[in-house]
Amino acid sequence: MTVVRTTCPYCGVGCGIKAQVTGPRDVTIKGDDAHPANAGRLCSKGTHLGETVGLEGRLLYPQIGNEQAEWDEALTLIASRFSDAVRDHGPDSVAFYVSGQILTEDYYVANKLMKGFIGSANIDTNSRLCMASAVAAHNRAFGEDVVPVSYGDLEQAELILLVGSNTAWCHPVIWQRIEAARTKTGAKLVVIDPRRTETAECADLHVPVAADGDVALFNALLMDMQTRGLVDANYLAQHVDVPEGFWNSLSGSAAAAGISEADFAALTDLVAAHPKMVTLFSMGVNQSTSGTDKANAIINLHLATGRIGKVGAGPFSMTGQPNAMGGREVGGLASMLAVHMGFSDEECAAAQHYWQSPTIARAPGLKAVDMFRAVHDGRIKALWVMGTNPAVSMPDAGFVREALDKCEFLVVSEVMAEGDTAAYADVKLPALAWGEKAGMVTNSERLMSRQRSLFDAPGEAKPDWWALAEVGKRMGYRAAFDFDGPAAVFREYAGQTAFRNDGRRKLDLGAWAEISDGEYHEWQPAQWGGASPFADATFTHNGGKAKLVAVRPPETRPMNAAQPLTLNTGRYRDQWHTMTRTGLSPRLSQHRREALIEIHPADAAIYGVTDGGLARVHSAAGEAVFRVYITDAQRRGEIFAPMHWTDQFAGGGRCNRIVDSAIDPVSHQPGFKNNAAAIAPVAPEWRAFLVSREAPILPALLYWSKSRVAGGWLTEMAGADNIDLDRMLPVGERMEAVDMKRGMRRIAVQDADGRLSAALFLTRSGSLPPRDWIAAQLVSGDDSDAPSLLAARPRTPAPDKGPIVCVCFDVGTKQILQAVTQQQACTVEAVGRALNAGTNCGSCRPAIAKLIASCEAEIQEAAE
Repeated sequence: MTVVRTTCPYCGVGCGIKAQVTGPRDVTIKGDDAHPANAGRLCSKGTHLGETVGLEGRLLYPQIGNEQAEWDEALTLIASRFSDAVRDHGPDSVAFYVSGQILTEDYYVANKLMKGFIGSANIDTNSRLCMASAVAAHNRAFGEDVVPVSYGDLEQAELILLVGSNTAWCHPVIWQRIEAARTKTGAKLVVIDPRRTETAECADLHVPVAADGDVALFNALLMDMQTRGLVDANYLAQHVDVPEGFWNSLSGSAAAAGISEADFAALTDLVAAHPKMVTLFSMGVNQSTSGTDKANAIINLHLATGRIGKVGAGPFSMTGQPNAMGGREVGGLASMLAVHMGFSDEECAAAQHYWQSPTIARAPGLKAVDMFRAVHDGRIKALWVMGTNPAVSMPDAGFVREALDKCEFLVVSEVMAEGDTAAYADVKLPALAWGEKAGMVTNSERLMSRQRSLFDAPGEAKPDWWALAEVGKRMGYRAAFDFDGPAAVFREYAGQTAFRNDGRRKLDLGAWAEISDGEYHEWQPAQWGGASPFADATFTHNGGKAKLVAVRPPETRPMNAAQPLTLNTGRYRDQWHTMTRTGLSPRLSQHRREALIEIHPADAAIYGVTDGGLARVHSAAGEAVFRVYITDAQRRGEIFAPMHWTDQFAGGGRCNRIVDSAIDPVSHQPGFKNNAAAIAPVAPEWRAFLVSREAPILPALLYWSKSRVAGGWLTEMAGADNIDLDRMLPVGERMEAVDMKRGMRRIAVQDADGRLSAALFLTRSGSLPPRDWIAAQLVSGDDSDAPSLLAARPRTPAPDKGPIVCVCFDVGTKQILQAVTQQQACTVEAVGRALNAGTNCGSCRPAIAKLIASCEAEIQEAAE
């Protein structure tokens, strides 16, 4: 069996994978120890990729309306409708909305078709939602969107600041590298985040900054460095333009950042004492209406102190998606033309000449939020969505759904037949998924790696670049889109980066503009710009200098009595985006089976919500129902919800229904982290859960949420009225128990072979039993006679593991606590030796450390 070296499809770390195909749709996944990004490490999502490569729910054939169609028919219709719109309403009447999930070759063909041949810059990407503010800040400071550092700098730094990044959950392999560096070199770690995340639990210092308090904090830090004489005057004089009045315009303080003077003093002492400093920032910085200013405040600190272009020092924007960087490189954002070029006459002429195109976009196009506003009001007549789910992921998702419903002609390229966005499509095109498609991705440190196919294309699924090129041909541009494979697309893209460049831009892939198909196939990871692109202190601005950018803290949002809380949104450890892939994995679904609204105990008491109960969160944009999780890790006055749940997985818990569409004025990135909201308890008349082999068809309910388990599904439900739930159950031998006094009802259904098909547990006033054992009977059937099934426990009780912490080895909370208190496993490594927990992907290591800390008193007592 051949081992294929490929790249993980999840976050921007860009981990290398060794995949060994073991069956028609089966694969064994291991980390690639030769890949520079991860050196063999994988997180929980990457480790369990093998559970997500099946064909369940796949879109396998083109569809026009709800009818299967031929590719030629679908592509001809798309070309005709886009051409008609351009002819009748102009080039800005059409748009592409693409994704960091697609490959560089897909991005390049999409950008070329829209900007060079249709003649509009109306192509934007869901990367607008995660890192557009970092792009804008890089351009303002450096003259080009260049990440100044590499992962290796984290291992050379004396001090690492994590800003707005729950790295242990969202970039676990980077977290593992940080952990290793701290052990080896003693580097200090500071986490600047409103929430006391698992990452913050492990830090030397946690700075609980207020929502959007980052500019005030980093301005104050820079002012303190100036006072201490730690500004590098020589570096500024030689390599940085400082605007007149910059130092006098600086404003910020600990109070304005929402932190204590003690925390600020501890932070400034660490920054002053450790010049080899990397500041890694992510969505907590970018996803803000002041995100660009936040990023520039961070960059200002590094430029002013000369902590950039040196080993172990620099500002580091971590991207969220596997090819967000590749999209930035080719020009997949509406705010740039192509290959790091803007819209000057000279740059437009260069792009048009290179493409030999009949026209060229000469101004930025509509960015994501404005694009869907234009769809809603009818300015955009035809829209093509590729590899993303804006009906879920966009802010004010209810408005976006209205826009999609109004769109005159909507094309969706997807891997799944059913989806929140695909439900509105006039044409659906079957795309290749990870493991089927082949092309290039660029990670957060500018490292270009190959994704390679493991399986044959299922059904009639095709690459996105191919579908785009075929539409380009049908629009009359055959020669320009006559690519014979992804290598040909990559060669053309690489050539464009070098065309009329002459050292003007750091992005220059000219060395690969003539590689053969064989060399492309054998591609080894390569980093453009080198490990430190600003090591020569030469920047892309005219004159070669960087620029300090004067930024001021944003105005504090006025108190809203109707919505007094601040809603923050983000990611969970084991889920990815809108769960199209990770939602298929039973193991990954164990960590968080439902979307939880996190709230501080004091706020929970004020608003009357209870731990494990239901609550309705509402804002000016809409409302959603969540399961409540009370935790003192949440700041007072703030609540947190995850981004992942969709119509396919829940009737509630869809957080972007309650996020408004306010944007950063520079980057046009939405602010997902600071929204006014209110919370109120929901009191259902009944609560229930259903374990079933098949995904149930549910009636309208007050609340439901389903998750994958081995052999089937687990669905949580709650209702406000009497609903006939029996119709959700399959045909088979039925066993039932009823307790009228407590309003309890339990039903188990077995098939003709005596296997469990479904089990329903409902109560009106009592408690519901644990789910794990009954769900396991879908596969094992051990001790699953009628009394055991209805009692929801085996005849011979099994040890209670508690909630699963380590999904790789199925280790629960109670097992870890027993190892700590009974076996004296008082370190993460000792727990690993005892239970294997934390020894594979390492994503659970912060949680294990937290459990160990909770036993500190017992450990001390045992030692005495």
